[in-house]
Amino acid sequence: MGAMAGEMIGFKQAAANGSFSVNETGGKALLTAIREMAHWVDSNLADLSSLGKQQPLGSSKGADLMKPYMVNVATDDKGFITQLVEFRKALSDAEEGVVAAMKNYKSTDLGIQGNFRAV
Repeated sequence: MGAMAGEMIGFKQAAANGSFSVNETGGKALLTAIREMAHWVDSNLADLSSLGKQQPLGSSKGADLMKPYMVNVATDDKGFITQLVEFRKALSDAEEGVVAAMKNYKSTDLGIQGNFRAV
C-alpha cells in the first residue's frame, strides 16, 4: 500500500502543477467512486478495529498460538487495518488530485476559447 500512497501523492502533485486535466464529466465520475470508497472505509474502520484485539478463541495450544498471530495480521506494518488506513489517506490525495485536474481543464478550456472568435 505504501506504493499506492506514493503514487497518489505523485498524482496529486502532477495535477497541482498542471501536468494533466480532467473534464467535468470524467472528474465527477472519479470523485463519486473515490468518495464512495472513502465512505465505506470510514463506515467500517471502527468495526474492523476489533481485529486488532486478541479474539476469544479458547485456551487450547492452537488458540494460544493463533491469538497473537491474528492481531499481527491486522495491525503490523503490512496488516489489514494498517493498509486500510493508508488506503484512506491515498483516497484523500486522489480526491485532491481530481479536483485540481478539473480546475486545470476549466483553465485550459477558457484559455483555448479566448483564441477563437465568432465571425
